[in-house]
Amino acid sequence: MGRRPARCYWYCKNKPYPKSRFSLEVAHICANKYMVKSCGKDVQLHPFHVIRINKMLSCAGADRLQTGMVHIGQVIMSIHAKLQNKEHVIEALHQAKFKFPGHQKIHISKKWGFTKFNNMVAEKRLIPDGCGVKYIPNHGPLDKWRALHS
Repeated sequence: MGRRPARCYWYCKNKPYPKSRFSLEVAHICANKYMVKSCGKDVQLHPFHVIRINKMLSCAGADRLQTGMVHIGQVIMSIHAKLQNKEHVIEALHQAKFKFPGHQKIHISKKWGFTKFNNMVAEKRLIPDGCGVKYIPNHGPLDKWRALHS
């Protein structure tokens, strides 16, 4: 076999692992308990638990029952919290990811809440207006649009 190299590399396939509805619920409870304990009740936890409801039997023999298959890169759980609670959010998701089989990654989104406002801000369709924002639609008088973007 010869001499082995000094480093050892791990190859992890990112295949879709089956997630049962019970593991999704347990992870939701685990993350929610940690967030309420550490940050108070000003947190919104959104589980994407309707992944695949129907049970499928495939191939000959049909000895495997698939429920809740997840695509690669699909969001399983999102937490909406203030920026000052960032460490607690990461720790809550870190504890919740042990409830699932396979490998999961934690990403910090650039979106505001659960919406896609960053695209509208880049297109200058959202303008700050006091404590809220003003939405500028794509249609309307052209002179108003020129006045806003000049």
